[in-house]
Amino acid sequence: MEVGVQRGIVDRMMGAARLDPAIYEEVESDYSATGQAAIVVVIVAIAAAIGGADEGSRGIVGGVIVAVAGWLLWAGITYLIGDKLFGGTASWGELLRTIGFAQSPGVLLVLGIIPVLGWLVRAVVGIWMLIAGIIAIRQALDFTTGRAILTAVVGWLPLVIASAILF
Repeated sequence: MEVGVQRGIVDRMMGAARLDPAIYEEVESDYSATGQAAIVVVIVAIAAAIGGADEGSRGIVGGVIVAVAGWLLWAGITYLIGDKLFGGTASWGELLRTIGFAQSPGVLLVLGIIPVLGWLVRAVVGIWMLIAGIIAIRQALDFTTGRAILTAVVGWLPLVIASAILF
């Protein structure tokens, strides 16, 4: 990767983690950011595998495969519900990019390996990622926050069912 691309992805990850709507708007409209979003998903999966090592996680390779599949599935379900059911205005690619970057706070999951505090780190980061995901949905679908929350909640059940069947 070029140095400029690396700096760009780090800046975008930090902005996404700060819940900056402008970053989500930027990656939504930048077709070249799809690869960056995939990299974010992989980085977070690796961090989660390391942070969850004390709990017998799937390992890094399995974690990456599950994370990428979950990202693709979540973006697809969110697209169907948000765009087709609730009248949002996004493409699947726009949701891929914004939802991928919404996982940025997950790099802190690596701290989940800290004895005694690991569970707290995982809980805080999980909530942070949920909020980032709602902002990502809101910005991509050009929704109100309430509609974004509704889209996330309605989409959660099919995602859990599909994940249970697939994994």
